[in-house]
Amino acid sequence: MKKSFFLFSAIALMSLTMVAQTPSDKQSPVKTAVTAEPHAANHGAQIQSPASQQSSDLSMKFKNEDHSFGNVPEGPSVSYDFEFLNISKEPIVLSNVQASCGCTTPTWPKEPIAPGKSSKITATYNTQGRPGPFSKTITVTSNAGTKVLKISGTVEKAPESSVPTNNSSIMKH
Repeated sequence: MKKSFFLFSAIALMSLTMVAQTPSDKQSPVKTAVTAEPHAANHGAQIQSPASQQSSDLSMKFKNEDHSFGNVPEGPSVSYDFEFLNISKEPIVLSNVQASCGCTTPTWPKEPIAPGKSSKITATYNTQGRPGPFSKTITVTSNAGTKVLKISGTVEKAPESSVPTNNSSIMKH
């Protein structure tokens, strides 16, 4: 009885697998590129989605993807420009640049970056009320794919302000 159950389960699983791999008439088949190492016999094959195929010809090269501000005083904001170069043959369009939290504000070019041209993404960190170490990410989404940039540092607590107390005795003569 157990053998029959396991045999039936195996056949059902194989059938489901075959159905899942066969595109239905209602869906348009999606072409994917499969690359495998020689003699790998499809073990460890990598499947690329159509989106990654499209962006494989587009590329942007950052001068630096990680920046440390080191020690910075609490209060003023600090900024860093992540410079990049379009090393592809097509324009690159940055569709979104998003920081990991509200204390970091990114600014980026809204116009396409032509092949061979450079541009920058500015990350500004607000240090006010945030003493201590910080590490933030900026996720860049474009037609060339997604890239994560990082900023870090340590905010040194602002010194306590010396406010005179009313206990001092000042006498007028």
